[in-house]
Formats: sequence, C-alpha cells, structure tokens
Amino acid sequence: MNKLVSKSLKSPTRVLMTCTTWFAHPQRGVLTAAPNTPKSRLASLKPPQRTESRRRRSGGAGVNVFDREMKRRQRQWAASLQESQHFDYLRDEVGSRVADRVYDIARTFPLALDVGCGKSHIAQHLSKEVVERLVLADTSVDRLNQRSACEIPTRCVLADEEFLPFPENTFDLVLSSMSLHWINDLPGAFRQIQAVLKPDGVFIGAVVGGETLFELRCSLQLAETEREGGFSPHISPYTAVSDLGNLLGQAGFNMLTVDLDEIQVDYPSIFEVMTDLQGMGESNCAWNRKSVLHRDSMLAAAAIYREMYGHPDGCVPATFHILYMIGWKPHESQARPAKRGSATVSFSDLSRVGPAVTTETP
Repeated sequence: MNKLVSKSLKSPTRVLMTCTTWFAHPQRGVLTAAPNTPKSRLASLKPPQRTESRRRRSGGAGVNVFDREMKRRQRQWAASLQESQHFDYLRDEVGSRVADRVYDIARTFPLALDVGCGKSHIAQHLSKEVVERLVLADTSVDRLNQRSACEIPTRCVLADEEFLPFPENTFDLVLSSMSLHWINDLPGAFRQIQAVLKPDGVFIGAVVGGETLFELRCSLQLAETEREGGFSPHISPYTAVSDLGNLLGQAGFNMLTVDLDEIQVDYPSIFEVMTDLQGMGESNCAWNRKSVLHRDSMLAAAAIYREMYGHPDGCVPATFHILYMIGWKPHESQARPAKRGSATVSFSDLSRVGPAVTTETP
C-alpha cells in the first residue's frame, strides 16, 4: 500500500485513502486549480418549470425529502469562499474515476452532458478525442464560473438536476458525479436522463450512498442521546447499493453495471470533518434537519468520535461510499439474451460429453 502525504503550514495533514492506495488531498494555502481557459457563453436560463411533458417524463411528483432551495444556497455559499478550491479534493478524485469509466468505452461521443457538474470535476480529466462537445449543467452560477480548464468545447447551462431542460434523444453520453444524492425524485431523475439520451447512449454516474459518514452519524446520535435525551437526524439519508440497479432498470436502462468504492479521509477531529463538508456544499438539507447543535453535544460527539473510531496518531477517519453506475439506453444493435426455451443443448448433456481429443503434429 502506497502512502503519499503532503504537508501544509496552514492546516494539519489529511489523507485520502482507498482500498489499495493512499492519496493526499490538497491542503489549504496550496493553490492547485489550473488556470481557467476562456469561458464559453453562460446560458443564464431560469430553472425550468415543471411542465406536463416533464411531469410525464419524471413519472410524477416524488417524495419531498430535501430542501432544494437550501441546497442551491449551500452550493452557492461554498463556491463563494475565498479558498473554495481546497475543498474539491474528494470531487476531483471521484471525477477522475468517472472519467476512467468513460475511457473504458471504445467510442467517441459527439455530444455529452454533465448533470450537476460543479466546477467540471469530470471534464478536466477528459480529452476531445473521447468527447467532442460538452454541456455543463449546474444550479450554481459561481460554480460554473469557477470550472476547471479543459480542452473540450463546452457550453454552460443553469439548470436543476430534477428538471432537465433538454429535448429527448439529444445526447450520446450523460455524466454525473456526486450530485444526484440530493435529488428528491431519484427514479424520476433517472427517467429524465434516459429520455435525453439518444438510442444506444450511455449514462455514467457516481453518487454518495451506502454507509457514508457512519462515524459522524453514530457519534452525533450517541452524544445527543446522552446530553439531550434524544437525537435528531444530522446526516441525510443515502441510497443503498442494492437499490440503485433496480432504480436504473425501472427507468428503462439496460446492460447495467453498479459498483462501490470506499474512500476514507483522515482529519484531526470532528470539527474539521464538519468544516470540510460545509466547504464542499454537502451540509444536510433535509426538511427534518435540526437547525441547532448545542455546544455540549458537539464536545461530547468529538470525544465519542475519537474514542470509537480514532487512530493511534490522534486522527479520526470519515468514510465515503461512492456508488458508480453505468446504464445504456436500449437500441436494436445491442446484445440481447436469447428467448427462454430457445436452447438446443441441455446442461444435463454435459456429463455425456467425452474428453476433448487433440491431435499432435510431429
């Protein structure tokens, strides 16, 4: 296992860990963002209204778990921070892994869409030989204006991930990284993505899910139960990996692939964990969230976090489960399973098959 550590004078070292490799994320005070290339014209579109066609495309209204306006403000606030690029280490890492999955497909995509692109964390890892043109869609103007440099011709669109303002059968490729876990109607969002794809188009995405931040969740619950006699949800609910494939299948995708990465980031204490989550724009925005966290509960949670999950060196881990998904829009050229009952040989006949005879030539 390799271990790469970078140190900063402004903050303690935090290390990004995967199952096989350790990565050191950029520290505060170290400028790592590449200079921005000349920006393409920003299409300042208002978030689209929920028309009848979009309602049919999304399958109707879903459950209302998240305050979408609050999430938009959180992202806008995070993008306005003076050193906002130093909170992008996790998004950049996940974006590079999504880009790796794009390179695994041996074709060139004439037109692609990045849903909830942020600062184009995927595009900076792609080349114009793979994606010829790219549309970046996000709810935050500041994040679009701060997007990373890339060699692909891009166009920016201010749009909500829940209501995509694009015609059907438009894109050859749709991407998304660490954005769709804040969607109220995730099945409806998948149906919209499937609709805007061309036949034989592919959707490649990554969402936060599984048991993400279980250390923080358990510490806060135990601390509030001890100090206040009960607890409130401070970590938003996440999609389980077992449900993701079913949702994609119900949306009309086929040839599905779903896999999970576990990423651990070490922090000095629980306070740096929560600070970085705010800087990422990943604070809780569920409607039933508690607006106040008392000081006594916070101090108790910090002690519980360190006692239950802390490392011998004094750092505490934060675990992120990243769910990656690939789904294809159906097309007649795609491979299909044979019809039931069309087999001409039974598995029971395998026992009567003799050993293979090989003829050796002198």
